[in-house]
Amino acid sequence: MNDLLARTLTHLRALVAFDTRNPPRAIDEGGIFEYLRAQLRGFDCATTDHGAGAVSLHAVRGKPKLLFNVHLDTVPDSPHWSASPFELRVGDERAVGLGACDIKGAAAALLTAASNSAGDAAFLFTSDEEANDARCIAGFLAGERRGYDAVVVAEPTRCEAVLAHRGISSVLMRFAGRAGHASGGNASIDSAVHQAMRWGSRALDFVEAQAHARFGGLTGLRFNVGRVEGGIKANVIAPSAELRFGFRPLPSMDTDALLERFRGFAEPAAVEFTETFRGPSLPAGDAADAESRRLSARDRADALGLPIGNAVDFWTEASLFSQAGYDAFVFGPGDIAEAHTADEWVALSQLEQYAETVNRLIADGHA
Repeated sequence: MNDLLARTLTHLRALVAFDTRNPPRAIDEGGIFEYLRAQLRGFDCATTDHGAGAVSLHAVRGKPKLLFNVHLDTVPDSPHWSASPFELRVGDERAVGLGACDIKGAAAALLTAASNSAGDAAFLFTSDEEANDARCIAGFLAGERRGYDAVVVAEPTRCEAVLAHRGISSVLMRFAGRAGHASGGNASIDSAVHQAMRWGSRALDFVEAQAHARFGGLTGLRFNVGRVEGGIKANVIAPSAELRFGFRPLPSMDTDALLERFRGFAEPAAVEFTETFRGPSLPAGDAADAESRRLSARDRADALGLPIGNAVDFWTEASLFSQAGYDAFVFGPGDIAEAHTADEWVALSQLEQYAETVNRLIADGHA
């Protein structure tokens, strides 16, 4: 085991020990952020409490042109962990711990690289990526910005630069019917549950028709009805129903136009149609603008000597930086398939590769 990896694992063991589950997001300016500040000697550190457990640390040394962004919050652990999720276990090939893959491993490697040279560097650590009510990135973008040329957002991409991913939109719908006896001939019209089912059939047909759409290696429109509730019992016409669905558009798709199409499939109209969360695609912008941004980010990754990976279906906060006008891409250690699992793990080879890469970027003045 080389020195960079050994030191990265030391930091990762400390970071995993901090409980940063989100929810409940019981995080403040102490704890993990106090640890980070102690390791970042020589950096100008600004910690901001955005409320409700959303905390960010912007650390800068010198005059860097590249900003590394890492979220420190994790998903909740499941009861299927074979040991404490807050104790890092290191084997011959992997490190196991809550957040080791997603994405405290990257934070640990950045701390190692920062202490390994005096090169210019900038980090933005956040604590609110894993659940709704995210505040940190919005707060950073609303503040006084430094002249960064690009933002590298850490997520598990197997140490490949990901230039494109889908957006995301989540929606709550409510349908209103008229209660009555199910023997009546009006059940198919009056039932709120039947309205929701007919809406779902039309929505699925529409999604299937988008299978030909393409952008940067991604195809089609991802769609999921995640929850349907309503009705009373089999012999009562349902007076109400609630449905929650989500979709993940390509960067070339218009999310507002898609929302209106989905809204229009309800006959009669739903009594409520509320978008509860939206994240833009990467790159952000219309089709022409998105492609231009993707090519610019590719040139940036090439110049940094990073391998280019395929577009991905999962969403990241890199899209928020892209929407704000930055060149942005996703680059981090680990495989997304291992994130959010019981006994979550990251391969030691991935941690070593990422640590060596960020160390090179900072030490050689590329950051």
